[in-house]
Amino acid sequence: MARVTIHDVARAAGVSVATVSKVVNDRYGVAAGTSERVRQVIDELGYESSLVARSLRSHQTHVIGILVAEFEPFSTEILKGVSQAIAGTGYELLAYSGGGQVGTGVGWERRSLSRLSGTLIDGALLVTPTVVDVTAPVPVVAVDPHTGPSGLPTVDSDNLRGAVAATEHLLSLGHRRIGFLGGREDLESSRRREEGFRQAMAAAGVEVDPDLVQVGGYRRETAVEPAERLLSLADPPTAIFAANDLSALGVLDVAHRLGLRIPHDLSVVGFDDVPEAVAAEPALTTVRQPIQDMGAAATSMLLGLIGGAADDHTHLRLPTSLVVRGSTGPTSRQGA
Repeated sequence: MARVTIHDVARAAGVSVATVSKVVNDRYGVAAGTSERVRQVIDELGYESSLVARSLRSHQTHVIGILVAEFEPFSTEILKGVSQAIAGTGYELLAYSGGGQVGTGVGWERRSLSRLSGTLIDGALLVTPTVVDVTAPVPVVAVDPHTGPSGLPTVDSDNLRGAVAATEHLLSLGHRRIGFLGGREDLESSRRREEGFRQAMAAAGVEVDPDLVQVGGYRRETAVEPAERLLSLADPPTAIFAANDLSALGVLDVAHRLGLRIPHDLSVVGFDDVPEAVAAEPALTTVRQPIQDMGAAATSMLLGLIGGAADDHTHLRLPTSLVVRGSTGPTSRQGA
């Protein structure tokens, strides 16, 4: 279907292109009846001026961009929060993925910003950016950056306290052989979650067995092999704390395949509380990040910057909380 042009609107309304332009841009000089007729034709034909043209006229598009490396459960939940936050603000949302990088292409945010900023968007949200030393002609806010807070205004959650809570929960159930399935080693969130795990273990006087610490990579498929290594040990863990829900789901996949009963033979805790967590069998105990709230808070921060608020490199850290479901229970192994 061909795009409706301003010429189509002018022809259908029986007015000049200049008159349609005045109506679209709310300029004076058009009679009320004529303006009403033009707007009716615009609605009937579904006409919309291009973002680029709008930007060239007013230096604003009233569009904010949410830029992600890929659309996976975490970024999708952020997107939901952003969508709710812009409702009624007069801004529209452009969701953009760098495409094909599968979360590992360092610098994807620079490429994405260079394509969009200045003509298509008035500001950008970068979700889990790999770098934060980015420059752009528009305001930028980072959500859960790989390297942690630095130069950009940033929103993240309390990864360390969440990991402490998850580990303390397993300890309170009598578990001592607790495995940790970490995320990617280049991510600040992964480092903080391992730090929280080790802090809680040390506070309980429980030594961490190096064999029980593996890297799961934050993906369901990449968690399978390290989960198999943990569960194939001569003295396997009675519980595993996985650094995100997708890794925890990978652990459940392996446990089910090995015939282990959850949580009788193995307790599993994740981190994030994405929708897939509650749909698991059994439902996954996890640390809830307020992911949609993170998206909403970042949006409010960005709209403030677009509106002229001072860029004081704000860092907002939201609290996490433990959600206990069916994947954790008391250990059935004596001395474990």
